Amino acid sequence: MSHVTVCARFRPLNSKERREFGECICIQSIDAENFILKDEKEEDFTFSFDRVFYPGSDQADVYEFLALPVVQDAVSAINGTLLTYGQTGAGKTYSLEGPCIIGCDEQKKGLLPRVVDGLFECIKLSSLSDETINYTVKLSMVEIYMEKVRDLFDLSKDNIQIKETKVQGILLAGVTEISIQDPAEALRSLSSGIANRAVGETQMNMASSRSHCVYIFTVQQESTKDKRLRAGKLILVDLAGSEKVEKTGAEGRVLEEAKTINKSLSALGNVINALTCNPQGKSNHIPYRDSKLTRILQDSLVSFLCLLYLACFHLLPILLKIHQV
Repeated sequence: MSHVTVCARFRPLNSKERREFGECICIQSIDAENFILKDEKEEDFTFSFDRVFYPGSDQADVYEFLALPVVQDAVSAINGTLLTYGQTGAGKTYSLEGPCIIGCDEQKKGLLPRVVDGLFECIKLSSLSDETINYTVKLSMVEIYMEKVRDLFDLSKDNIQIKETKVQGILLAGVTEISIQDPAEALRSLSSGIANRAVGETQMNMASSRSHCVYIFTVQQESTKDKRLRAGKLILVDLAGSEKVEKTGAEGRVLEEAKTINKSLSALGNVINALTCNPQGKSNHIPYRDSKLTRILQDSLVSFLCLLYLACFHLLPILLKIHQV
């Protein structure tokens, strides 16, 4: 897998959309990596991704192509980051969590529970091949709400500071780290954290995420021979949905949330643009400090090491525009 992998996923039409718009959709499949988007003027535009997941694709397909390689890397002490991005209501949280974290139908399980299962399965296989390595898995979970970092395992920590050290790089000072022994314990912890996340109702989504949610899995290895320590970090990010205020009907507090969300997403885009457009060997300012999101992800973004994007889209012409792809 290349250092940066970008995939697109299209959410199926729901019953309300079918009643209002029928089966009118704006994309046409070419193959597993390319599709055609028809704009409002009936012009065709072809887009290419590392993989395109059409409405009929399974949750397992997304996991096996996008997440499984970085799960394996984390157990091998290699860092990786996966971000889900898209408009409000496009299926980001569903792709990541599924209908629910605990007790979900196997076919509908999202990336998070599959990542948890995958981590422990990979550790089990690694332990069988090398019994001199002891593994520990730790989990942290924060949300970035109105540009404040909140610990979702301890709501009293509602303004966590982002620090940087030469040895550890970017870290969240005082964040709760839960040691997890098995998948069931991990899912219970994730479920409790998700319940603390900020959500709100807009015209586009009954339960719209009003924050960026960051899940951090740290897999530490200790050799029983020489006590040598190694660690791999896997970060999953459920980005709050990009929004156009006139479509969401945002007012008051929800409007301020939308402005903050859009500002931080713009900051992420600016950082990625500065990194990708920077000529080789030429020094350039990268605006990591423009948002808490880009600051937390600085270590991942600066190297583009195993950085994965799952861009989620609507199928309806009224909601999917050229500039969003």
